[in-house]
Amino acid sequence: MAATILTHTTALRKREQIAEGTIAFHFEKPVGFEFRAGQFLDWTLIHPPETDAEGNIRAFSIVSAPFESDIVIATRMRDTAFKRVLRSMPLGTEVKIDGPSGSFTLHKNSAKPAVFLAGGIGITPFHSILRQAAHEQLPHQLYLFYSNRRPEDALFLNELEDLTKLNPNFHLVATMTEMPKSSRPWNGERGFINREMLSKNVPDLQGPIYYIAGPPTMVTAMRQVLTQAAIDEDDIRTEEFSGY
Repeated sequence: MAATILTHTTALRKREQIAEGTIAFHFEKPVGFEFRAGQFLDWTLIHPPETDAEGNIRAFSIVSAPFESDIVIATRMRDTAFKRVLRSMPLGTEVKIDGPSGSFTLHKNSAKPAVFLAGGIGITPFHSILRQAAHEQLPHQLYLFYSNRRPEDALFLNELEDLTKLNPNFHLVATMTEMPKSSRPWNGERGFINREMLSKNVPDLQGPIYYIAGPPTMVTAMRQVLTQAAIDEDDIRTEEFSGY
């Protein structure tokens, strides 16, 4: 039996720039609204001042964790009517949300570690999962491999580093692929996530459940890396972020 999709309205509380070209939007959490970390919502603009061929509806992962008081989303700011309206609408403006939807959520068996492979904006569902895991003090061993072009593009990097101090079971490996284009220092990993990087940081590649989220090309590349490492297809879960 399919889950019932619920519709609510919610109002914009605040917006903040969290990386170059990326804004987080904080909305009020409707009374009784519940979701699981890693799920997404369909967002509909109500009577927007402009629209285009891409329409007034977008799906966004929920960045905030279920225990938190706001519903937060984050998005790269492309030049579309939807995102122009989102960027400029006054605080207090109402939008419609449908959901939550999706099963890109942490598995229950804590004996199996989770390895999260995130590219850019693909960090959004993992941010929710990792915050909730720290809040609940879950026993799962959690490994996040987080790839960005430059530190300027990386969402929530400082927050994720803080989470490693809050949750001793959480291990963060951040890597940058285009450091010559950056004006910031970087002492972490460089280059794309590969089998060598995984092997260096995860004790046994065969044990975990793997979660991949990012642009389609990144998801395809990561699936190939895992397949070549003989990871069982049943242990791989993916979510593609296209057209963001």
